[in-house]
Amino acid sequence: MHTPIDHGDFIPAGSREAVSRILRVDIPIDPGNLMVSRRDRYLLCRRGAGVTPAAPKGNGFDRLPKRILAGEHPNGYDIGRVGVGGLLMEIQTGSMPRETLKETPLQPKVAIVLLAAGMATRMGPNGGHKLLAAFDGMPLVRRSALIAMGSDAASVTVVVGHRQDDIRKVLVDLPVTIIANPAYPAGMASSLTTGFAAAAADDTEGVLVMLADMPGVTTDDLNRMITAFRDANGASIVRAVSQGKRGNPVILPRALNDAVLRLEGDVGARHLIETSGLAVTDVEIGDAAQIDVDTPEAIIAAGGTPAGTV
Repeated sequence: MHTPIDHGDFIPAGSREAVSRILRVDIPIDPGNLMVSRRDRYLLCRRGAGVTPAAPKGNGFDRLPKRILAGEHPNGYDIGRVGVGGLLMEIQTGSMPRETLKETPLQPKVAIVLLAAGMATRMGPNGGHKLLAAFDGMPLVRRSALIAMGSDAASVTVVVGHRQDDIRKVLVDLPVTIIANPAYPAGMASSLTTGFAAAAADDTEGVLVMLADMPGVTTDDLNRMITAFRDANGASIVRAVSQGKRGNPVILPRALNDAVLRLEGDVGARHLIETSGLAVTDVEIGDAAQIDVDTPEAIIAAGGTPAGTV
C-alpha cells in the first residue's frame, strides 16, 4: 500500500529551504509519491521505485514533468487534478478508478490582473516611481507579481503603461503575461478594462484585480479570496476588507464582463460592485486592504525605500 507523506516528512521540510512555498504534497493517485513545487520554479520530489514497491513502473511523478517542460505552470489545484484516486498499476497509459469513475465538478478558475500602469503623480518630481521602490530587497512591482504567482490563480497578467520599459525589466524573467495599456493617462478604468479583457479571454470564471502598490497583501490573502469565490460557485463578488471597511483586492465574476468593459475615466470597480445586484462576499485581510503607497512618506511608513535613494 502506498503511504501518503505529510508536511512533516524530511523532503517537505528540506524543500522549504529551497522554495518559498510548497504548492502540493502528494497527489490523489496510488502511487502518488511526494510532489512539491513553486510557481516560477518547480522542485519535483519522487521517492524511487525501489522505495515504493507498489510502483515498479508507473508513478504519479511521471504525470507532471512533460507539462512543465511544455511551458505550462500548474498550480496546487492543477497538480491535484492529475490524480483521480486511481491505481496506476491497473493500466499503463493512465490512472483508472478503483470502481467507477465519477465526474468531479471543476472549481471556478480565477485569473489575476495586476495593475501597474499608473503615472504615480503623487510621488513628486523627484520621488521616483513608486512601483520601483524597494521592499524586501526588490522592486515593489516584482514583489507584487511574485505574491500573485504564488497563489492558486490560473494566470497572472500585468498591465503596464507609465515607464513601462522600467517595469518590464524587473519582470522579464517571470512567467507572467505583460500587456501595455496605451490609454493609461486616461485613468484606472482603461487599465482595468485592458487587463480584464485579456484575463476573461483565458476562459476563467473570475478576475482578481490587484493593485501593484499594496505591499501588505499576501499570497495567503489572495488564496482566501479565491477560496471564497469558489465556495460561492463563481457567482459572488469577493472583496477584501479591513475591519469591515471595503478595500482591495477584489474578484469580479464573469457575469460583470460587459459592465467592466464599459468603464471609463479614473475610476475602479467600486460603483459597479455596489450597483451590480450580485452578492458580495467580504474577506477580512486586516490593514493590508487599505494600505497603498502613493507618496515617498507612505513607502517609508510601509517599510520600503523609495527608488533612487540609499
